[in-house]
Amino acid sequence: MAKKWDLFKGFFQSEKASGFILIGCTLISMLIANSNVGEKYVNLWHSHLDLSFLGLNYSYEHWVNDGLMAIFFLLVGLEIERELYIGELSDFKHAILPILAAAGGMVVPALLHFIFNAGTNTQSGFGIPMATDIAFALGILSLAGKRVPVSLKIFLTALAIIDDLGAITVIALFYTKSFNLYFFLGALMVFLILFILGKKRVYWLPIYLAGGIVMWYLMLKSGVHATIAGVLLAFAIPFHKEDDKNPSYHLQHFLHNPVAFIILPIFALANTAIIFPKNVLEGFTSSNSIGIITGLVLGKFLGIFLFTFLAVKFKVATLSTDITWRQIAGAACLGGIGFTMSIFITNLAFNDPEIINNSKISILFASLLASVTGLAILKKAKSKRLLQLL
Repeated sequence: MAKKWDLFKGFFQSEKASGFILIGCTLISMLIANSNVGEKYVNLWHSHLDLSFLGLNYSYEHWVNDGLMAIFFLLVGLEIERELYIGELSDFKHAILPILAAAGGMVVPALLHFIFNAGTNTQSGFGIPMATDIAFALGILSLAGKRVPVSLKIFLTALAIIDDLGAITVIALFYTKSFNLYFFLGALMVFLILFILGKKRVYWLPIYLAGGIVMWYLMLKSGVHATIAGVLLAFAIPFHKEDDKNPSYHLQHFLHNPVAFIILPIFALANTAIIFPKNVLEGFTSSNSIGIITGLVLGKFLGIFLFTFLAVKFKVATLSTDITWRQIAGAACLGGIGFTMSIFITNLAFNDPEIINNSKISILFASLLASVTGLAILKKAKSKRLLQLL
């Protein structure tokens, strides 16, 4: 138990700090984009790094989203693997509540967006409000101070990790625009070899990293989003409960700071280089923006809170005795902080720069609203479970 708690504390502190840095980078990027050098700044991210000899010629923004973010997804996969082996998800009785809460937090927002956009050219954006940004959400949660019990932090963390897994699945199933079977089979073959090596308890990490790079390239050329390779690599790397024999733990521990303090800030800088139009308020009236804002702010709250309430009421799961329903409501609101994953899915869902721009503005507005609402609820929450709704 002590080891599990130490792992969680390290993870929470890293994600909390990363959340504040993400906020800072977002503000800096938007300020530069709307300054006198804004057009040059935006064009910089859209200029190309030509590696034609490898069949790769992408913009810097594209390299960030397909290359650096594959490392982010590798870390997410390693975190999911850890949770499944020794974390909150290793015990089904503990895992079932955040699993159901995450399911509600994905289904309801997607449904709300679909209702507003069915049959339109923005229907493909249904996945945007499904995501929760772990770093951002935990950063805001920490501002509530001692009012937040550890069990609520664990609940929100597990929920967000499951949410990431759901978002990864949605990306793989619904956001593949072109498909090359041969490259895809090649990527799966590399994964299979690495997976077998993992099962054979081959602990030499460099062989997995080299294989992961090959798998990333093949996945990129297959048309399936290259970041999926990061998740597959994570599940191929063997996990051992003893840290000194655990390459998965060593890699996760090594990646935390580079991802939190380099990769995600670069992602924020590249993807929030948004030049606000003069009629920015008109953008909020589009069906896509309404779907995103409603999905993240209302859909996330309803989905997480109602699914949690029903799971407890029908005795499918139990709620920790030190968590109040007001605190669950606050955490449900914080689930509406989409940011990283929502922006990531936006880039996959749309090609029109105007729609992408308006979507990102809507995500930022909804995330801000969810943050303020969730924090206000948590600030007023009592520290003991006084609300007995059941």
